[in-house]
Amino acid sequence: MSGDVPANTAALPLVSVLIPAFNHERFVRRCLDSVLQDPYPAKELIVIDDGSTDRTAERIADWVATHCMDIPIEYVHRDNRGIAATLNELAARANGEFLRPGASDDYLLPGGLDAQVRYLLAHPDKGAVIGDSVVVDQDGNRLHDSGMGLLRGGSKSLYSSDDGIRRAIISHWAIGGPVALMRRSALDTVDRWSEGLRIEDWDLFLRLAARDALGFIDVSVCAYRIHGANLSRTRHTATRIGNLAESRQVALRRACLFDEPYRTLLRAQAHHIGAKIAFLQGQPWSLARHLLAWSWLRLLSKLRPSSGRHGVEAA
Repeated sequence: MSGDVPANTAALPLVSVLIPAFNHERFVRRCLDSVLQDPYPAKELIVIDDGSTDRTAERIADWVATHCMDIPIEYVHRDNRGIAATLNELAARANGEFLRPGASDDYLLPGGLDAQVRYLLAHPDKGAVIGDSVVVDQDGNRLHDSGMGLLRGGSKSLYSSDDGIRRAIISHWAIGGPVALMRRSALDTVDRWSEGLRIEDWDLFLRLAARDALGFIDVSVCAYRIHGANLSRTRHTATRIGNLAESRQVALRRACLFDEPYRTLLRAQAHHIGAKIAFLQGQPWSLARHLLAWSWLRLLSKLRPSSGRHGVEAA
């Protein structure tokens, strides 16, 4: 289903808001409402229910039936294929110059789209821009004013330069929620999301950072919701080990995209992740080995001068 983009928005770049939905029957309407309520006028909404087993698909369908004349909408309900495959399909279905990936348990904050669009229009050399988030609980009560500064312990000051962004993405991963607006052209350049990964966002942001393609605005663009089913915050030890092992493989695989000293810094981060795995597995000798390698490589990254080149081409 779809409506028509109002004529008076023709001069504005179209933003495609991409929502992969899975088992979020309690939260998905708030997510969809936030897209409709955001004042940026030139937008469309693409939603895929990725094989939900609860009433998520039914609630999306009801919402679409109510609002199909208010905003251009495309809605697909299909079998489960995973988050990365769903994001890639959403991007393929989108018509916008800019793509705004979301999450069906989070929601946009008014004004965020306009701020991010303005940044990318003013910085044609950037392929994507990230903002901050506020953190809310399952009932929508605010827990933190900054997902980046408080929830993840990140320092916003790192994001003021290309060097700082590369270091932050590599060593201080502090992205709380879906906070990126991307140019379609930039996403095509880095070959979209890597299917088969569960922690797919870090992989994509590493590839963008390697090209100095990421910018930052200190604006809260979404509400990141913490609840019992957040994949990245699971307390299940085996799942945590699996997520960490995947992240370590991503770090090792993407190191070749960076020049020095960032390549060494990413190798150090792989050992830091390895230390976390060893701790969870109760392997003290492996823990000590990884910590020693991490310390040495961190020191080495500080001693190695920059090559003066940007990140190499993504394979």
